[in-house]
Amino acid sequence: MKTIFKSIFTAVLLFGLASCNDRLEGDEITSTEPLKIDSVKIAQDTMDIYSTQTIKTYSQFSTQCEGFYGYDYQHTAPLERKVISYKFKTSAGCGEMATRTSQINFRPQETGTYLFKFWTGKDAAGANTWIERTIIVE
Repeated sequence: MKTIFKSIFTAVLLFGLASCNDRLEGDEITSTEPLKIDSVKIAQDTMDIYSTQTIKTYSQFSTQCEGFYGYDYQHTAPLERKVISYKFKTSAGCGEMATRTSQINFRPQETGTYLFKFWTGKDAAGANTWIERTIIVE
């Protein structure tokens, strides 16, 4: 009886995996690229050292074909951070634009005033533009 049950379970599992693979067909990631950060939400502008704070960023994505890929989180000076968001694109058809939230968990190891620069794209001359925020760590 156990052998029959195991055989049926294995067949159902394999069929389920094959079905999942069919649904993913055609939705492969085709590229990644920088994504403009439209706004930033920092809950506290002052925090304790070694505590953790979530920093939220908001960006526009095309629904159904784009999503958040990750951050390039650069330590450009002892207390300065540059944050560039990246999105992925898939081969699926795109839908309407929607604002989505992503987040960084910031856990400082040193006291001082941290300067964060969040990439917002390029200006007409091709220079990078940034949203700047500070967090004081005590």
